Amino acid sequence: MIIIVDVNVLLSALIRDSTTRELIVKSEQDFCFPEGSLHKIRKYKSLILKKSGLSEHEFLGILDQLFQFVRLIPTEEVLMNWDEAKKIMEHIDPEDVTFIATALCQNNAVIWSDDKHFKKQDKIPNLKTCDMINLFSSP
Repeated sequence: MIIIVDVNVLLSALIRDSTTRELIVKSEQDFCFPEGSLHKIRKYKSLILKKSGLSEHEFLGILDQLFQFVRLIPTEEVLMNWDEAKKIMEHIDPEDVTFIATALCQNNAVIWSDDKHFKKQDKIPNLKTCDMINLFSSP
């Protein structure tokens, strides 16, 4: 299974040393993130620094660590499924068309997101953080 990580999941992993971060780093799953959505992490960098209490150097270190376990999907691949993804998600939340398109370009993909609107489509399965914990946490 390939797991497409929503931007809010990554933001959560950046803000605190949490179960979310532990799942990414220790579960040995195939996590992916659309390259084109990196701008959203940069957009929220100030907020992340404020909420986490991290220095910019620490923030960059954690971001680098996370992306050792999260594979970036090139924009060119994502765009190949853009039209289909747009039909599925644009009427629900246009900002998340990218994550549907990313999932469509992978085999056997699910989206990891706690955003309720992913449940309003039925093309790509959605796992919430509690589902991820149940599936992949060590006993």
